[in-house]
Amino acid sequence: MDAQGRGRADNIDPADQWVLNPNTGEYELRLTPSAPQSGVPRPRRGSPANAGPGAGTRARRAPERESPAKPGPDVPGPRRRRGAPAEPPPGRRKGRTQSKKSKAKKILLWTGGTMAFVLVAVSAAGYLYLKHLEGNVSTTDVGSAGKKGFSKDEAFNILIIGTDKRTGKGNEGYGDAGSVGHADTNILLHVSKDRTNATALSIPRDLIVDVPDCPTKQPDGTEKVIPGTQNVRFNTSLGQDGRDPGCTMRTVKAVTGISVDHFMMADFNAVKTLTTAVQGVEVCLAKDVNDPDSHLKLSAGKHTIQGEQALAFVRTRHSFGNQGDLDRIKVQQQFLSSLMRKMSSSDTLTSPTKLISLAEAATKALTVDTGIGKVSTLKDVALELKKVPPKNISFLTVPVRDNPADGVIHKTVIVDPATSQQVFDAISNDVSFTAVKQKEKKEKAEVAARLKGTRSAAADIRVDIYNGGAPAGSAQETLNWLQNTKGVPKSSQLGNADATLSKTTLEYSPDQADQARKLADLMGLSASALKPGKSEKNAQGLPAIVLTLGKDFKGAGVSLTTPTKAPEVDKSTADKTVCAS
Repeated sequence: MDAQGRGRADNIDPADQWVLNPNTGEYELRLTPSAPQSGVPRPRRGSPANAGPGAGTRARRAPERESPAKPGPDVPGPRRRRGAPAEPPPGRRKGRTQSKKSKAKKILLWTGGTMAFVLVAVSAAGYLYLKHLEGNVSTTDVGSAGKKGFSKDEAFNILIIGTDKRTGKGNEGYGDAGSVGHADTNILLHVSKDRTNATALSIPRDLIVDVPDCPTKQPDGTEKVIPGTQNVRFNTSLGQDGRDPGCTMRTVKAVTGISVDHFMMADFNAVKTLTTAVQGVEVCLAKDVNDPDSHLKLSAGKHTIQGEQALAFVRTRHSFGNQGDLDRIKVQQQFLSSLMRKMSSSDTLTSPTKLISLAEAATKALTVDTGIGKVSTLKDVALELKKVPPKNISFLTVPVRDNPADGVIHKTVIVDPATSQQVFDAISNDVSFTAVKQKEKKEKAEVAARLKGTRSAAADIRVDIYNGGAPAGSAQETLNWLQNTKGVPKSSQLGNADATLSKTTLEYSPDQADQARKLADLMGLSASALKPGKSEKNAQGLPAIVLTLGKDFKGAGVSLTTPTKAPEVDKSTADKTVCAS
């Protein structure tokens, strides 16, 4: 077409109205602007603005803020090449700005896509590494000996077992090569519900105990009950006669009364690999040591040890104290304190190399119960333990005394009945062995107030007794005790409760509060055991308070008041370095 023909809007080539949008990559229909066009030819870009029409150039469009030129004959803009960007409408020319925004948007789109790809790649790598670590962990199903899962909102008890099994490269030269893997080192780790404190209770391997019957899972999925034995060393609770860690957990419960939730077990290699992963653990000796049995040779003072040397340090028993297992336990506690400090130090936590080495070493070294068998769960356990300040992690040993049946001092030991029960009760009731500031009081003011007020006479108490988790026969035992020794004739026992309770409870209606307070006094119940609510009708159709004996019930006449202070015992804490002597 000639220039004159291009002056008619209806003669514009339709192809010129389709333009490529660089932001979307699609062609879009762009209609010819209907605004009036200047009748003055516009100069080419770079030509003087005052060039006349005879110069054959296009005049620059006046800025929007200036008065528009007088309308003239319709003169269309230049014909665009097919696919070229459209000219912006009059008064809105922002080609240069749009170009910059377009480039910026493309850059953002590209970098955003790259970042997303990187994040996906990292996430995928993290997932694959997690699955890799998952394959490192060995698990054992201990059945009802432990819990099925882990809760981050409760106190928990983990039994840490070090076996003397000689397996793996480098372990052949240690002691009895034919050992089935007994419970050589045993620590019951209790972590408080509020995470303000933890207690690591060592259990001597030479402690004389009764090992209970133990149901164990067999490789074919069946269950076999291994008969218990009496008056044997604690270390035979594992390995002997095919016993698994669940048997050791049950033995701990039989000795201490403390339920064990989970276990972690490791052999000699764990000490070597873990200390190597963190590039050494600092220990201190009060004197020179040269033990030919464990091959430990160190001068007095501080040393950083790892690998074979670290294993020799925790195995030696002829260089400290009375050369017995009890003094070796103290040395092992000092070693574990130092290992904890090193694992939680900023030097370790900020080093990807150390963290990866530690993750590999820890997962390969451990055998755990199926309740915590996932790496993600083990991570949760570690994070909960990390909340406890090292100064409030107490290391102590079960109070013991020499076994009088031996005739030889320091051969085997028995539980000291005079002091051990206080230690066990403190752990069972989540009481700290260090002075800590509790996040919550054990009994709030309104709970403590339940014990304030009048008491009825013992003869006026009407109570129904249920067994909600106490040993069989406890409800009848309590009934006999109340009627025959405490003068509570209006009592009856009604068998088992519908649910199992960890703590004994006493529920009552408001008009029976005086009876509940009196019964609490007789039985040694704490205010938290009292549950204001409603009573039930007894056999005579009269309202009766309801006493449900929980797992904490220790026998008729034995106080159930929760201790608020731990006994004074010989202990150390994880924040302090102690020189072995």
